[in-house]
Amino acid sequence: MKKYLYKLLIVPVVLGLATGCGSGEEHVANDLPAVPVKVATASSVEMVNAISVSGKIEASKSANMSTRMMGNVKTVNVKAGSQVSKGDLLLTISSTDLSAKQAQVEASITQARSVYENAKKDLERFEVLFEKGSASEKELENIKTRFEMAEAGLEAAEQMKQEVDAQFAYTHLRAPFSGVVANTFVKVGDIAAPGMPLVTVEGTESYQAALLVPESSIATVKVGADVTAHIKSLGKRVKGKVVEVSPSSKNTGSQFIVKVDLMDKEGIYPGMFVSASITTKNDEASKSPLMISQDALVTKGQLTGLYTVSADNKAVLRWVRTGKSMDGKVEVLTGLTEGEKYVVKADGKLFNGAMVQLN
Repeated sequence: MKKYLYKLLIVPVVLGLATGCGSGEEHVANDLPAVPVKVATASSVEMVNAISVSGKIEASKSANMSTRMMGNVKTVNVKAGSQVSKGDLLLTISSTDLSAKQAQVEASITQARSVYENAKKDLERFEVLFEKGSASEKELENIKTRFEMAEAGLEAAEQMKQEVDAQFAYTHLRAPFSGVVANTFVKVGDIAAPGMPLVTVEGTESYQAALLVPESSIATVKVGADVTAHIKSLGKRVKGKVVEVSPSSKNTGSQFIVKVDLMDKEGIYPGMFVSASITTKNDEASKSPLMISQDALVTKGQLTGLYTVSADNKAVLRWVRTGKSMDGKVEVLTGLTEGEKYVVKADGKLFNGAMVQLN
């Protein structure tokens, strides 16, 4: 019974103390001068993600020169590192078979032209005889037929000469564009075969980064995306843009090739290793999370919060749940809504219910 009476006496005392303390804090908050604060408005931003990949530098223009003819390499006019202009002679190939065929064609043209000239003279003579009535219509038609056959024979021989001349073009390899010789694969006396690489020419006007992107990320990479390429051997970073996205990884082991035009080519050489960051956009990024200044956060134990400003200019401590951080800003997942004002900086000590003055 005594214990029960003791508890009854204690409860009113505790309630009285709690009531007294609450009114005291509110009175103190009202009596203290307002704390000058700097506020900001919570707003959502579009988050841009990025993936890290690697690859190598290559020339935007590159050609492995080969020939359609088989023959001995007669001259090699360039070497690795040689600067060439479009149309410069790179090497020549000697082909005895093609030379023999050319001689045959020349003889065929001479013979066909002779037949053509005789048939033309006969046709002119019979046309005169036909007008005078000394030749029949049948004889004139036969002469016309022979002339047309001779004309067709000459044209066929000349077409064959054009074919041989076109084949001779493959015995004289010329630079398809201005650039630099990256490599030569033959020397004088070697036998060149059709399709065999002989010289590699690379353009020097622009360079690309050929990056390998895994299949898990290729769907987020789009043409026009911004890229930052890091060339470790040079210690430099180069900006670029995606210009080509391969739709297949059949021959690259589940890696998709993405080509990036680089804005700066100073000191860069094809074949250099490069690591790159490609900006990507996906469905999660398009949700536009709420971002606030990281300086606004306050922590108490394991809790994270911030101060908002009430309608009567009082500081209100709001507990929040945060997410990703980026560039001095932090994502707020819960506890704050877009458009609310929050305290970024205070020229004094803040507490829940403190009067504030907006700067």
